[in-house]
Amino acid sequence: MRNKLSNTLWGLFFIVIGIGIAGRVMNLWEFEVFFEGWWTLLIIIPCFISMIQSGFGVGSTVGFLIGVLLFLSYRVDLNFSVWQLIVPAILIYIGLRFIFQSAFRKPIHIEKSIHVEGQQYSSGDKTEHSTVFSHQRIRVDNEFNGTSLNAVFGAITLDLRDAIINHDVEINASCVFAGIDIYIPRGVQIKTNNVPIFGGVSNKSMSSHDPGAPTIYLNSTCMFGGIDIK
Repeated sequence: MRNKLSNTLWGLFFIVIGIGIAGRVMNLWEFEVFFEGWWTLLIIIPCFISMIQSGFGVGSTVGFLIGVLLFLSYRVDLNFSVWQLIVPAILIYIGLRFIFQSAFRKPIHIEKSIHVEGQQYSSGDKTEHSTVFSHQRIRVDNEFNGTSLNAVFGAITLDLRDAIINHDVEINASCVFAGIDIYIPRGVQIKTNNVPIFGGVSNKSMSSHDPGAPTIYLNSTCMFGGIDIK
């Protein structure tokens, strides 16, 4: 449901841009794509859609806050530098997350359903990994039930070559001015559903041709970044 909503939002975004440009060409109204501070929307929009798709992850939320602060610096006359607020805003958000995550975060339980292909699909026991202006390496050598990856001005490497995957799993990923490398094990299939904005997904893996093999479903949004599957 969230993936469908995020795709709908992206569709509406491009429709509005297209209608705006068409109206300007026909002299129906004034419309400027490259207004002052327009580039901050390249941070705000992907992060906002990622928050809808995968929840309030660290990477998407921090990226959204940074984008909003930078946008306000162009639209509002402030007597201080917004750049100086970015680090305090990140620290405050991380602190609030540490304090309240145990109180408001619901425990995750394994939920299994049957796909048309007959494979079990697990939506529980998922992990979440986020990075902002840094590089994070994750190596999984036990049972893998899915994860969420968020990279903003950084990089994430997810190594699943030694992971145990006995059923279909889902990976939700978003990268904004960042890169994500995913190493998958042999004997699994990979299916991708990507929203590319000046970015994309490259699949160089040797996927299994066995129709009964477990499948990794990758749902991703790439904005000036890319995901490499190896």
